[in-house]
Amino acid sequence: MGEPQVGWLLAIIVGALAGWIAEMIMKSNQGLLMNIVLGVVGAIIANALFAMIGIGFGGVIGYLIAGVVGACLLIALARMLRGGPRAV
Repeated sequence: MGEPQVGWLLAIIVGALAGWIAEMIMKSNQGLLMNIVLGVVGAIIANALFAMIGIGFGGVIGYLIAGVVGACLLIALARMLRGGPRAV
């Protein structure tokens, strides 16, 4: 048997929470839809990056951690490309 997968509905809920946490950490102002997108896409990107260095997250808590890290990276990348506000 393989690793348990996160379902779509749970992915949206956890993605929204991860996006909101990243929004608070990065002091940005996003909407609910953008939080969901940042959390889900951020989790996919962070899981891929962590897998390259040999770190694996599993379950909902792992998905949340990866989502927060990935969403923070995406917000920072968007700020770099856009030239927006930077952390002091």
